[in-house]
Amino acid sequence: MAPTKEKAGAGSADELAAVFGRQLSMASRSVHADDHRNDHAAVAPPMHVSTTFRYDDNPDKLVAWSDIDPSEAPDFWIYSREKAPTAVRYETILSSLLGAPAVSYASGLAAFHAMIVFLNPKRVAIGEGYHGCHGILKLMKKLNGLEQLDLESDADLAKLQPGDVLHVETPLNPTGEARDLAYYRKKADERGCYLTVDATFAPPPLQDPFQFGADIVMHSGTKYFGGHSDMLSGVLAVRPDRASGGGWLQGLREERLHLGGVTGSFEAWLGVRSLRTLELRVTRQAANAQHLVDWLAAQKRAGGNVVADLVYKIQHASQQPEAADPDSWLRKQMPNGYGPVFSLWLKTEEHAKRLPSKLCLFHHATSLGGVESLVEWRAMSDTAVDRRLVRVSIGVEGWEDLRDDLLRGLQALSEELKD
Repeated sequence: MAPTKEKAGAGSADELAAVFGRQLSMASRSVHADDHRNDHAAVAPPMHVSTTFRYDDNPDKLVAWSDIDPSEAPDFWIYSREKAPTAVRYETILSSLLGAPAVSYASGLAAFHAMIVFLNPKRVAIGEGYHGCHGILKLMKKLNGLEQLDLESDADLAKLQPGDVLHVETPLNPTGEARDLAYYRKKADERGCYLTVDATFAPPPLQDPFQFGADIVMHSGTKYFGGHSDMLSGVLAVRPDRASGGGWLQGLREERLHLGGVTGSFEAWLGVRSLRTLELRVTRQAANAQHLVDWLAAQKRAGGNVVADLVYKIQHASQQPEAADPDSWLRKQMPNGYGPVFSLWLKTEEHAKRLPSKLCLFHHATSLGGVESLVEWRAMSDTAVDRRLVRVSIGVEGWEDLRDDLLRGLQALSEELKD
């Protein structure tokens, strides 16, 4: 029997799957996972901006906050720092797409901070990657003496104790290179530690860290979940077995109430709007990036051209040796593409500093994940990075147009250097 509109919109993504007899595709869940939260005839979702909500006029129906089980009263509203309708709708879609219950925050760093506060480790092993997370760990060291260890050092990993954290960012910022999650899950198990993963650079459908044992998956929703360079957001998704029964999910929500780093109603509304096209955008961006990396690599191998003359190194997951092996951890971990961000190392700092000004379709700006392509002399915003590095975030434009823009920019830089 074909599902009726009333039935199809009556429940969660899992209930939709029960109605249709199968799990809906990511594209369909992006559009319909929150259908059961429709409370108006309007097709476009409303934005609820209220920070506070009226209680029932009947005193006999009043229930104290302390007597409420959040899982049994999803529509019990008190104050937006606890939860708000638009943010809950945003989280509903995120939970469906990430395959695990999700909690949203005001920014990616707010999410990372909340995760470290909740797990409360004495040591965190972390590798290269986003400098903001390292900044949070420095603040925590000032507060409680938290020790930061090197994820790539066996000697440092040997210092980990039960309850500590291995935090893996993959793909890495700013290079776009990937790290083996199954390997780090094994290391975490050996030491009795938690595995947390920053998967910002490879959102669904490119990577699912829960398949490789992640306990918590973090995203800066500012990037691909927002996708239009106009919202700040952070997300934590909790492995389902840890989230259930009043576990980690409830704990994170309770602590968010006091930390205060909630998603604003406007940002949540932008997130709902943007998640509708997540798969469309990300698959296009990843394909564009792959075309460009392949072209750049071919030019560099051939030699005798402006790419070979000016570009010292290309970094991207597709350029790692494991990408050539169909049975490698990398191919298993990222079967649908390697991410829309890569890095170019120019031969000198001056080359890297000047290249962005020679491009037309690429905006010279920080951040990434939007529909527009960005390029950044990364030293502008990251003091630790090599000053020859240029980070490239690919958008949804025609890849041939981006290729030609890069070629013209490199040619213009080459001519300038001759003068």
